[in-house]
Amino acid sequence: MRILLLAPLRANTGNSTTADRIKSHLEAAGHECALRDAAGLQSPLEVAKLISHRRFSAGLAIHMYKAGRFFLANTIPFGVIFGGTDVNEDVKNEEKCRVMGAVLEEARFAVAFTYKMKEAAAKHWPQAISKIHIQAQGILTTPNVAFDFEAFLHDAGMMQTPENTHIFLLICGLRRVKDPLYLVEAFSEWHEREPGVCLAIIGPMVDPLFTNEVKAKLHNIDGVHLIEEIPQADLQALIKRSFAVVNSSLSEGMSAAILEAMDLEVPVLAKDIPGNAAIMRHEDTGLLFSNPKEFVKLAKRLMSEPDLKRKITNNAKNYICTHHSWALERETYQNLVQSYLTEEEL
Repeated sequence: MRILLLAPLRANTGNSTTADRIKSHLEAAGHECALRDAAGLQSPLEVAKLISHRRFSAGLAIHMYKAGRFFLANTIPFGVIFGGTDVNEDVKNEEKCRVMGAVLEEARFAVAFTYKMKEAAAKHWPQAISKIHIQAQGILTTPNVAFDFEAFLHDAGMMQTPENTHIFLLICGLRRVKDPLYLVEAFSEWHEREPGVCLAIIGPMVDPLFTNEVKAKLHNIDGVHLIEEIPQADLQALIKRSFAVVNSSLSEGMSAAILEAMDLEVPVLAKDIPGNAAIMRHEDTGLLFSNPKEFVKLAKRLMSEPDLKRKITNNAKNYICTHHSWALERETYQNLVQSYLTEEEL
């Protein structure tokens, strides 16, 4: 089949990584798959013309509102994959919620990353619950073995020697829902007492206005560094060399950065929100915090208790191998998409 895959495709974001991975799954099954950035689309009519011109026979959207709405009233069968903002943020907007309901009604199937995400969707669109399949994100990490960590520290302005540095890495696109400033003041105070600890915020500058706010806030803050996005393989190498990965989002669907850190056997400290709690168990596969003070307390424990760190990273790695199989994800999407062809032939 010739499949049109729509997704928000800002480079080096979780959406982009997920889209590339699913595209590879479908192409491995012999389908021709074209990836299109939903952020550049204006209307379903534009997509209809694209479908007609390229003769697509099926579609798949990552994010119901940001991408799925462009398949509305089009002639090809399509499926959708829930994004975290669909069920955590966009449902709060009456018009967006209505549009997503229409998307879900027309979609042949939908995929939720977790049972809790399916539950949240079912509260708003109970008539569609039978369409929603659960498939966790598959993880396959390939860090760049040639990554120059020391040069990275120097270029980022972190002049400490690597042996004496504990880097806490917060990976996110700069937008409000990721709340990258949540820990900044607490971390700066901690850095003042212990100069060897630092927080590196790294990722694409998605929201220009909010990015300026972040830069202004960090201008006179010590111990916190804002770093532009780097290629995925380099980022995974940086994760491996960091002491821990941090997530302070207001809401999450399923954080790829958390999953990659777990796969790379790097401990994770994450805000205790449903999306994070769905993939982490406190003091078992990670550490969950509810406020900045608790974050610092848990981070210090992680630094002073090597047995805790070892237990968490071992358990997290086992969890990824068991629940986030790249091969199982491939099989699931290939089977779901194949259902398009079966239904059309019938």
